[in-house]
Amino acid sequence: MWQRLSFSTQLLLPLGAMFIAALFMGGVLLHVFTTGQLASENEPAQRSTRAVADALNNALRASDNPQRTLDEFVRALNASSDIQFHPTEAGSRPFTPRPLQGPHGPPQWFVNFLNIPDLHIAFPVTINDRRVGEIVFSPDLSAALFETWVGFLALAGFVIALAALTAMVARVVAGSALRPLQNLGDGLTRMRRGDYARPIPVEGPPEIRLSCEEANALAATLARLNQDNRDLLHRLVSLQDNERRDLARELHDELGPLLFSIRAGTIALIEAAPQQGNLGNPAQQVLQSVEALQQTNRRILDRLRPLYIAELGLGSSVQTLLGNFRRQAPHIGLTATIDPALNAIEGPLAQTIYRVIQEALTNVLRHAGASSAHVQAVIVGEALAVEISDDGGGFPAENVFGRGLTGMHERVRALSGSLSLLRADQRTYVRCSLPREPTRNEPASS
Repeated sequence: MWQRLSFSTQLLLPLGAMFIAALFMGGVLLHVFTTGQLASENEPAQRSTRAVADALNNALRASDNPQRTLDEFVRALNASSDIQFHPTEAGSRPFTPRPLQGPHGPPQWFVNFLNIPDLHIAFPVTINDRRVGEIVFSPDLSAALFETWVGFLALAGFVIALAALTAMVARVVAGSALRPLQNLGDGLTRMRRGDYARPIPVEGPPEIRLSCEEANALAATLARLNQDNRDLLHRLVSLQDNERRDLARELHDELGPLLFSIRAGTIALIEAAPQQGNLGNPAQQVLQSVEALQQTNRRILDRLRPLYIAELGLGSSVQTLLGNFRRQAPHIGLTATIDPALNAIEGPLAQTIYRVIQEALTNVLRHAGASSAHVQAVIVGEALAVEISDDGGGFPAENVFGRGLTGMHERVRALSGSLSLLRADQRTYVRCSLPREPTRNEPASS
């Protein structure tokens, strides 16, 4: 649970708990030391009350009229004084201590929280050995309680202000540390996605600055390695295309004429069959085999190198490819959206788009078991978007890219593009995006 909290929360929670604990400890100390403080403050007044009681009793014993002396003493007392005379004769009201708080004193919960001692003390007053009353010390604690309350409010206010100031400082410090860390995390995320161009801002404490510098150095190294990898893939694709071209030329120039010669000889045998005996059936079988070999040779040539892309254009070549697919798989309803502007695309980019569509349709025909398929190849801004979808059974989870699509993926990466395979809404999608190159009608931008 703690690890899921943000860094600011992890920093502020202990600080807040520390200040709350400090406030609580202040209240506990206030509760503990209130008794001793009030007792110490009122001890001189208690001794004075005892002295007043002793002096009054001596004066009453020495007086000719003790009652008059007592009455004069009672009249001389101030009603607001902490020292009061309370008669104990029959019918007199019991002594009521002063309230602990005045009308503007602290709240009752604070008074109940304090450990206030009983500071009331009484000394007897006698006339002729008869107890007529007592001198009572009843201190007014409202001022002391109000002072304690003000001190508590000052402590609480100081703690709250200090907590708020500390929280602000902690947030500023955390922000100054988290911002570079956030930039570092965003930069690492971009690196994981293959974006090495935008550097990570180097800021913050020295430790974070060092990490940002190392991450930027790593990004530069990865960018260089990625470019080297793309160059290698591009050279590899070029070599493969050269091999395909050479192999296609050999098949076309060497095997093609041989098959044509065999076919022509077989036709001659068939035409001469009535004069040469019963050669009709074997000759017909040879002719059928030769025609099958010629068709197979044309399909191999088409897969090795579609030579007519340069003559017809990419868009027309793709339409021809779709027509061949419809003839081979009439049970699959094939629809297509082909941008006519594709005819302006040429070179490795045109061959890659053609190969991606060809390989995807081959997989649909051989493995998907689909009843419908759709091909889309359009130019969107500065990119070429290709999508082939079908309603077949999808692809195995453990084998997303087969051998053919793996080769297409390498081709696409060599051209700085992306190739993805996904399953959504009961359909399988092969999506390819390639950056658009200047066409034959457009000058290359400097």
